[in-house]
Amino acid sequence: MDSAIYEAALDYIRTLFAGDATGHDVHHTLRVYRTAMRIAEAEGADLNRIGLAALLHDADDRKLFGTGDDLTNARRFMRTHGVPGDEEEAVCRIIGEVSFSKNGAAPPTTLEGMIVQDADRLDAIGAIGIARTFAFGGNRGQAIHEPGADTGTSVAHFHEKLLKLKDLMNTAEAKRIAEGRHKVMEAFLEEFHAEWEGTDWMTVAELRR
Repeated sequence: MDSAIYEAALDYIRTLFAGDATGHDVHHTLRVYRTAMRIAEAEGADLNRIGLAALLHDADDRKLFGTGDDLTNARRFMRTHGVPGDEEEAVCRIIGEVSFSKNGAAPPTTLEGMIVQDADRLDAIGAIGIARTFAFGGNRGQAIHEPGADTGTSVAHFHEKLLKLKDLMNTAEAKRIAEGRHKVMEAFLEEFHAEWEGTDWMTVAELRR
C-alpha cells in the first residue's frame, strides 16, 4: 500500500480529532499505531492492514461521532484515497472487532484484529490510561468517585473495564506490557482510596485503632 495513504490518514485524523478533550485525541491514535506496528512485527502480521486500521480505529467511535457500525468515516476515507475493496473490507473488519463495549471479551477473528485491539487496550491502562479515564469522565460530567457506586464514576470505570483488560490481551507482547501497566493502576487506586479516606497520613498504630 502506498505510504502516501498513511500521510493522508494522519492528516485526516488530525482534523477529525482537533480539539478533542476526551482522551481520544490524535496522540491516542498515534500511540495505538506505534504499539500495533511493534506487536505486528513480532507476530509477523500484515503491516499494511494493521497500520491503516490503527490510524482509523476511532474514526467512527459512536461516543464521539455517532456513526457506529457502518464505519462511514473510515469507508469514506479509504474510498476517497483509492483503497481496493478487499483491503477496505479487511480494515473495516479489524476496526469493527476492536471495541470493548461492542465485543466484550470476544477475541477478534484475525491476528491483525487481535493486534489492533491489544494496542488500543494497552492505551487504556497504565499511567496514560489513568489520565484518559479522568479526561473522559470530566468531559462527560462524571463524578470522580462516589463511595459504594458500581457505575457512573471515573473510579468505577476501573472496576467495570480497565482492571479486566490485562487478562483479555491476545498476544504475548501485549500480555507482557499489560502486566506492568496493570500494576500502575492497582498502585494508583490504593493511593487514591487512602487519600480519599484520609488514611494516607496516619501511622500504623492509628490505623489499627
